[in-house]
Parts: sequence; C-alpha cells; structure tokens
Amino acid sequence: MSTFGALNTAYRGLSAAQQAMDLAGHNISNAGTDGYTRQRIEQSAVAAPAAMGLAATGPQVGQGVSVDRIARLGNALLDASARTTAATAGYTAQRSSAYQQIETTLNEPGTDGLSARLQSFWSAWQDVANQPGAPAPASALIQAGTQVASTLSAGYGALDAQWTATRSDAQSMVASLNDAAAQVAALNKSIRSTLGAGGSANELIDARSRLTETIASLAGGTVREEADGTATVYLGGNALVSGDSARAVQLAGASTMTDVASGAPTLVWADRPGQTVGLDGGSIAGALSVLAPANGGNGGAIAEAAAQYNTVAASLASSVNALHSAGQTPTGAAGGNFFALSTSLPAAQGLSVVPSGAAGIASGAAGAGALDGSTADAIAQLGLAPGSPDASWAAFVTATGSASRAAQEEGDLTDTAAANAKQAQASSASVSLDEENVNLLAAQHAYQAAARVLTAVDQALDTLINHTGTVGL
Repeated sequence: MSTFGALNTAYRGLSAAQQAMDLAGHNISNAGTDGYTRQRIEQSAVAAPAAMGLAATGPQVGQGVSVDRIARLGNALLDASARTTAATAGYTAQRSSAYQQIETTLNEPGTDGLSARLQSFWSAWQDVANQPGAPAPASALIQAGTQVASTLSAGYGALDAQWTATRSDAQSMVASLNDAAAQVAALNKSIRSTLGAGGSANELIDARSRLTETIASLAGGTVREEADGTATVYLGGNALVSGDSARAVQLAGASTMTDVASGAPTLVWADRPGQTVGLDGGSIAGALSVLAPANGGNGGAIAEAAAQYNTVAASLASSVNALHSAGQTPTGAAGGNFFALSTSLPAAQGLSVVPSGAAGIASGAAGAGALDGSTADAIAQLGLAPGSPDASWAAFVTATGSASRAAQEEGDLTDTAAANAKQAQASSASVSLDEENVNLLAAQHAYQAAARVLTAVDQALDTLINHTGTVGL
C-alpha cells in the first residue's frame, strides 16, 4: 500500500469515530423519547487490496475501517411479548370497566338499591294488612310500589345507556384501528424505499413498532417482519397490513340493546362485510364480549343484567297480581291486578302501580269482610319465599359481584404482565446514559488517535515531497 493510502485509512478512522460520536449524541438526546430504541454503529475492518504481479512483494496492511450500518438494538421476542400482553390487558380492562359500571348501577347494598325498595314494599303491605282500608298505609304502599317500579326502570335505563356508550366506544376504537393500520402501511412504504436506497430507517421502524403495539392493544393480532423491511400485521390469520396496503374493518350488527338479540355487534372486513374479523384479544374484543346478547347467564354482561331486571319485574308483577286479583277491596270489589306490565316494552320499563287509593287495594280475602287483611298479609310474605323476586335479585347481585371481582383481579394480573413486558422491552431497548457516555469517550479518543495518524502521515508526506534531495539543508 502506498503512503498516500495511509491518508485514506486515517480518514476512514476519523469518519467512523465521527459517526460514533454523532450516534452517541443522538442516543443521549432521545434517552427520554417514548418508544425510542437505542442504536449502535456496526463496523468491520477493510482488508488489504489484492496484490498482483510485481506488487506482490509480501504481506499487505489493511485499509482501515468501514461503517457497515447503524443497527437498531431492538429485541423481536420482547417486542412480540409486549404486543401479546397489551392485547390481553386491553381485553380484560374493557370487561373489568363494564362490570364495575354495572355494579355502580345496582346500588347494592344501599338505601337506594332494589333490595331496600322491595323490603319497604313488603313492609308497606304488612301495614295495610294491619289497617285494611286506612288511607295512610294505602298511600305508603302505592308510593313504595311506585319506587320499586322506578328503581327497576332507572336501572334498566342505565344499562341501556351503558350498552349504547360501550358500542360508541367500540366504534371509536375501530376508527383508531383503521388509522393505525393505514399509518403502518405508509411507514412500510417509507422503510422499504429508505432501506433500498441504503439509508437508515431506524426511527421509522420505532414509529411502526409503537403503532403495531397500538393495534395489538385494540385487536390483538401478530406481526411478521418481511425481508424487504416491511411488517405484515395479521388479525385472525388474515392480513390487516401487507406491504404498503391496509385493509379497513368496520363494526356491524345491532346499534341498540333492544335489537341485540337479532344481531350482536361484530367486527367485519370493510371489503367483505359478511366476513368476521378474528380477534384474539384487545379492547375491541373486550367491548364486543360485553355487548353480546343475553344467553341464560352466559351472554354479554350488560344484556344479562338488563334481562335480570326484566325477570325481576315480571316475577314481581306476576306473584303480586296472582294474590291481589284473587282478593277483595274494602268496598267488596274484586282486586284485579296491582301492577300493570307492558308487553310492548321491556318489563323493567313497563311496570306501574294500578290502584290510586285504599279503595283499589285488595287487602282481604273474597267474602271475608272489609276489615280482613289476609290477602295483604299473604302478599307481604312473598319476599320470604324461596323463588321470590328478592331471592332472584340477591342471587343476581351476588353473581355480578363475584364476576366483577374476578374481572378486576384478571385485569390487575394482565396489567402487571403488560407492565413487566414493557419493562423488559425497555431494559433491552432504552438508552443507558452511563453506557453512552463511555461510548462517547471511546469515540472521542478514537477520533483523536485517527487525527494523530493523519497528522503523522501528512508530516511524512511533507518530508518525502518537499525535503527529498535537500541533504544538509
């Protein structure tokens, strides 16, 4: 290698050290940037040129260093773990939130809960039994019955509003999913072209990684890195993003809880509306699970709770009306129904009290006289029967509380797992300021040493060119 070749070797050392310092500064600057993955220069020694002919006089020195690429120090396994745990956490968080809201609607235990209202209702019947035909106990009974109907109606209405709000949230999440998929496709295009031109796409890959994690938290799925630098995102085995194209999804099915039995909300492909998108986690899947129709206790949490309100309302009206219609009012008239129950509306919204005063309340048995309170007393005991509305409601409240507690515990566990996965990912990918300072000092010393080599070669060349033949001067 000629003396002039040593200049190129020194220059390569300077250039590599300069890039190392620049990269250390870049890493330090992004130490607090969310989602940034630290980077490292990968370099290799440049071999000596092949000697041919008369130049093959002996071993040749290499030609310095080559910067091959700027590597992104991410871990594919840890990235996949972060996406998987995010999908599970998104699913359980949605269900836990739904159950907690249902519990709030129940108001149990509490003075405004249905259990307390039913107790007041049965107690009012006992007062009527003790004072048949008296206006004060009759008025209190009508008020207690109205409060029971209002509590059922309010509870059902709150669940209906929750169902509508949850579907609206699911619609927003679907829009976010489509937006994230479109951004991943655009980044795929930029990454492919950047890598094809020999550039570094590390920051673009970081942005894409954050978006694929967002997709996972919304809808689960898997990600596969392709040879050209793009990432393919799959949902249920079908590609959501492939190369620079993304498929849109949309929410189909019922838009109100009243219609949910005829078609539960589902996620379908926009280009193939009849094909359901396979979801293996994510907040969208969690929302769809609580929006499902009632199915004997195994359906969606919201619709199951609403169905229980209807069941209690129907049971209450049926049991009270059966006794009341067989009884006799203080004026000797037949009792008739105490509760009116609409068949065109959900039972919890169609329940109302029929009598408007003591004259319309059948407190005694037929033919037993105006002062008989046996019918009212029998109705007052309904709350103690094994299959009473009270027992049915208590069982439902207990089951809901247990399910809510289980959902919260599962949510806490999955949140912890997701946090641990993110911590493991960060420990591998985040910037260590101590490490970068060491790298910066090493690059600085390498730069100074390469500069010293360059100076030495320059001095040697100066002697060779300008002072050869000037012996003695």
